[in-house]
Amino acid sequence: MKRKFSDRANWRRIISKNFVSKYQEKPDFTGFVTLYTIQRLRDPLWKEYGGTKLCLADTGYSWLQYFPQGEHFIVTAMFDDKHRIVQWYIDICKSQGVTEQGVPWFDDLFLDIVVLPSGAVYLMDEDELDDALLDGDITQEDYELATDTARHLLRMITAHLFPYFVMSERDLRDEFGIVQDPAPGNGPALDQP
Repeated sequence: MKRKFSDRANWRRIISKNFVSKYQEKPDFTGFVTLYTIQRLRDPLWKEYGGTKLCLADTGYSWLQYFPQGEHFIVTAMFDDKHRIVQWYIDICKSQGVTEQGVPWFDDLFLDIVVLPSGAVYLMDEDELDDALLDGDITQEDYELATDTARHLLRMITAHLFPYFVMSERDLRDEFGIVQDPAPGNGPALDQP
């Protein structure tokens, strides 16, 4: 199990960045929110989902990351250089915390969910979770925590009850003063139930 830090201090692709971490207590969210803005990098990061290639990291891109208190997931909203959403990436985690320097971290439980603005939803890395259990890197309890959390989140996403789609666009503007171009959307175009 890997511990991941929100400031990505060891990400060799990045030459310079800006990192801000805030603790929030609001009716719809309690926990840390971080904004990681890429100023210069060696080369862009591209990923492919369902035959569509997306740029996830380039100059001017921002990653807004939520660490909801008491939950077993972390949400990263990735924005392009025009502050338009590229994707929401949800890491399933065993635990989370904060360093003495105020940098949030999480212990990754392999499973991830990707949601694109088109409404496409992908459950990722099930094979890595299975391998981790077989190799003894995680316990059966960890495995069940990961799968149960992913199922719960997928139900919330499908039922249009996952608040982070709208929250991420709102917080980019209201908490960090970044206005999107063009006007913000209303989350992914998920099929109506």
